[in-house]
Amino acid sequence: MTERSDYQKLRAHLAYLRMGAAAEALPGLLDEAIRTKCSTQAFLEKLLSVEVDAVEERRRVTLERFASLPSPFTLADFDFTAQPSVDEKLVRELGTLRFLEDATNVLFIGPPGVGKTMLAVALGHAAVTAGMRVHYTTAADLAARCHRAALEGRWATTMRFYANPRLLIVDEVGYLPLPQEAAAALFQVVSQRYLKGSVCLTTNLGIASWGRVLGDDQMVAGALLDRLLHRSVVVNIEGDSYRMRSHRARAEATRRAVRNP
Repeated sequence: MTERSDYQKLRAHLAYLRMGAAAEALPGLLDEAIRTKCSTQAFLEKLLSVEVDAVEERRRVTLERFASLPSPFTLADFDFTAQPSVDEKLVRELGTLRFLEDATNVLFIGPPGVGKTMLAVALGHAAVTAGMRVHYTTAADLAARCHRAALEGRWATTMRFYANPRLLIVDEVGYLPLPQEAAAALFQVVSQRYLKGSVCLTTNLGIASWGRVLGDDQMVAGALLDRLLHRSVVVNIEGDSYRMRSHRARAEATRRAVRNP
């Protein structure tokens, strides 16, 4: 009776402390402890490690959901031989995430399809794996969200949302011209994060062309670039699109099959 009472008390304590994984594992670990005659200290370590693993898994899932990364790519998936213009040593260094320590920004610049988004997403996954808050958005989605926030009186809340992550990834800047209001929103987000959190930005435009994209406002473009480039790493990527190379390879394979049925 006493053993059963102590067991129920222990289950109750674990439930009260919201240690659900430990409570679920308790019966099996108790049976194992009796069978192996392990020490109380060893039993407690095993019990608590179950809960620690469960907490870490919940945290990882929460970070991944918040990050909203559009693909599972990591740096291990990037084919540096296919893009020789990419400085592999520099990208590997970025993969250590040391650039986040002093809120350095990263700009990937190059034509469509050369791997800019893949590299940005890979850095995002590395930061999530390290337990950091990350958020991915396209420039168009950021502009739309800020526009809705202004209409609904949630501007300050939205600015805090974008200021909070350790790494904010803004993809596809320059693919579509941004109206002046959207350009101002992007500027506000970057200003909120200036010297506090890193921005990883991808764009198909050279820096000199940003004025055309940001509502033809050279002043906003200059102020935005001043904050982004003050402490930054710029990675220029040249070469053919991955998709175009794949298309040419399939076309060549088809031609060979037709010539040699």
